[in-house]
Amino acid sequence: MADIDVPVLIVGGGGCGLSASIFLSDLRIDHLLVERHTGTSHLPKAHYLNQRTMEVLRQHGVADSVYEVGTPPENMVKVRWRTSLGGDGALDARTFYEMDAFGGGVLHDTYSQDSPCLSSNYPQIRLEPLLRRHAEQRAPGRLMFHHELTELGEDADGVTAVVRDRDTGQDRTVRARYVIGADGGKTVGPMLGVQLQGPTGLLDMVSTHFTADLSQWWDDSCLITWFVNPEGAGSWGSGAMVPMGPTWGRRSEEWVLHFTFRPDDPARFDEAAIVPRIRELLKLPDLDITVHKVSHWILEGVLADRYRAGRVFLAGDAAHRHPPTTGLGLNTAIQDAHNLAWKLAAVLEGTAGEALLDSYERERQPVGMRNVDWAMFTFLNHLVIDAGLGLMPGGPPEAQVAAFEALFADSPMGETRRARAAEVTETQRTEFQAHDLEIGFRYDAGALVPDGTEPPPRDPMGSVHHPTTRPGHRVPHAWLDRDGERISTLDLAGPAGGYVLLAGPDGEAWCAAAEQIAEKLEIRLTTVRVGGTGDCTDPTGRWAEVRQISDAGAILVRPDNHVAWRSNGAADDPEGVLTRVFDTVTGR
Repeated sequence: MADIDVPVLIVGGGGCGLSASIFLSDLRIDHLLVERHTGTSHLPKAHYLNQRTMEVLRQHGVADSVYEVGTPPENMVKVRWRTSLGGDGALDARTFYEMDAFGGGVLHDTYSQDSPCLSSNYPQIRLEPLLRRHAEQRAPGRLMFHHELTELGEDADGVTAVVRDRDTGQDRTVRARYVIGADGGKTVGPMLGVQLQGPTGLLDMVSTHFTADLSQWWDDSCLITWFVNPEGAGSWGSGAMVPMGPTWGRRSEEWVLHFTFRPDDPARFDEAAIVPRIRELLKLPDLDITVHKVSHWILEGVLADRYRAGRVFLAGDAAHRHPPTTGLGLNTAIQDAHNLAWKLAAVLEGTAGEALLDSYERERQPVGMRNVDWAMFTFLNHLVIDAGLGLMPGGPPEAQVAAFEALFADSPMGETRRARAAEVTETQRTEFQAHDLEIGFRYDAGALVPDGTEPPPRDPMGSVHHPTTRPGHRVPHAWLDRDGERISTLDLAGPAGGYVLLAGPDGEAWCAAAEQIAEKLEIRLTTVRVGGTGDCTDPTGRWAEVRQISDAGAILVRPDNHVAWRSNGAADDPEGVLTRVFDTVTGR
């Protein structure tokens, strides 16, 4: 007999595993989380939380906790490229480009129109304790830190795991129906023979987490400063710096500076040289720096060949690892957990068949691949910026100095070089203005019923988002009015995992049929008619612009706010239609 018996075992207590715990608790699914470390991350690591992630956290009552402590919008308006922070030389402290980013500046109205949530910024070293508090409040006694998975076996009815208490050495047997591997690919994937495929070992990224007073040099509205100077010989050699709070803007106490070494460069492990290098790159020779941690990680762009192995599902870094550019790592991980949690809950409750779980890999693996490719592309695009400045990879220092002198020269060719640098640097909007990439991803196959329509046009640079109710896409955001309360269309699917049928003002038949089916199938479902004498009004007219159905049509939205099915108009047999839809979506 097992020592512990739970429906779901989560292996890994980072951002992905903790999010999965929160989601499962809200879905009323008992579970156990084990994490081999004594606590949460001691590294800042990921920090940017995009709009889609904040929507997910909003659905589960966590977003406000992040907004209260995260970077205020006015401190994450832009990114900039600069030669150094300080210094008094001709090439020092020169800003050669700034870009509005993360929904700030000229982007604000567009980002606000498309989501009830703004992006946020909160480093993982602080975010994970926040998520842990939420998870422990929802599932007291079910988070076991300093416990590691040592064995994993599956049979026809479930999974048997051996978990070791690293304090006492005692082993416990855990019996679960399903396992979520959110351990960064360290244990579960290798046990199952899952392969991470793609390029790896490209560069050694060195991240230095330190405390320093940079208030007299930092721009309050800037979130990331990229340094490009002869001393670092290019963007990644000179580094990128981000404030890490807990106070934000120029008063930030903590910072992280990322730069690279070649994997075969022995200097990458000389931590005594890190502080002098930072001072040299920033041109602040007397800066008082207290280093908290120097960490190394290998640049790679890899994707798991399987997201599911029997009763085990991989999520987060266990399924995909990629460069930090565009901030896709943690965001994709939380969205993986969000996609998986409601499906596990439906199967465990008996309202869906096992086939629903197959849709996790079918939906999330293509998104993972796209995000790996995008992150690698945006990482390498910084080298394009270097070329646009006239820098030559591996060139001698005197050639790099000459390139900067030519760039800033007060001459017609200097003006031309600066114009070229601006045009080339603007291509980095693929990283900092990736609005459609962040909220416009879609599922082409899975727990949905395609309607034969073509997807909206996609901006190849990832910026322009076209809201759509086409099945597989996230339902568009629009503010509705319900009994005097302003509510987003994304708020209609609550944390407890219910479906939403959004109908036009003449969609009474769809609503009645959906309610009958929901009662019969014992599923949670909310019906909402928008407009006319319906349940909600459309005060701004935005929903009418984006709904893409007639007044007699309807849209079925899944618990994760992706569209499962839609009908442009009425049907002769709405109950029969919706019965077939639910059978398909739930895998019954």
